[in-house]
Amino acid sequence: MPPKRRTSAITPKAGQSTLAFHGASNKVTKPGARAQGAKKTLVASSLLKDTDPDITEIVSTDEELTTADAAIVHQAEQAASAPQVSSTPEEERAKKISDARIKKYWADKEKQRKSRRVHQEDITTHEKILREFDMSGRYGPCTGIARLKRWKRAHRLELDPPIEVLAVLLKEMESKDKLTVQRSRVDELLNARVDVEEV
Repeated sequence: MPPKRRTSAITPKAGQSTLAFHGASNKVTKPGARAQGAKKTLVASSLLKDTDPDITEIVSTDEELTTADAAIVHQAEQAASAPQVSSTPEEERAKKISDARIKKYWADKEKQRKSRRVHQEDITTHEKILREFDMSGRYGPCTGIARLKRWKRAHRLELDPPIEVLAVLLKEMESKDKLTVQRSRVDELLNARVDVEEV
């Protein structure tokens, strides 16, 4: 049989303090958490009292838009409200480009590929050119920015965006709604609201 071990009982010192998580002296609070929330509700209620009914309608429609949609709408509104400035030399050159040159540009793009684009057979050449421009990362990001503004930014940064893209943009803006032409395909896909049917 193994020998018994001696245990010595250590008695705590009378002056040693213990941890306590209760009591008024140990209460931990976050400064300003409730106060900030209260300020937000006060500001929101005062804004609602002082606003016109017309303005509240605009605010409510903006809530339905996504951030990218709102940014593109804002950019298009700024362009529409800006005083009409004479066209830039690039825009004048783009307006002179014929449809035959645009088709030749796209045919050259197609020749660079190994196979034809089967998934894009049902869309127009103009839409194909704009989607190619959207998906090309060499001209900067395409989400949250209007196509025309993106083309001008790439031109300003000397990234050599194709003049044919500008020509297509200007022609499409004359024939269709400016906002739908300005919105990139990537923005449409990222901000699409999908309605799922229950099975």
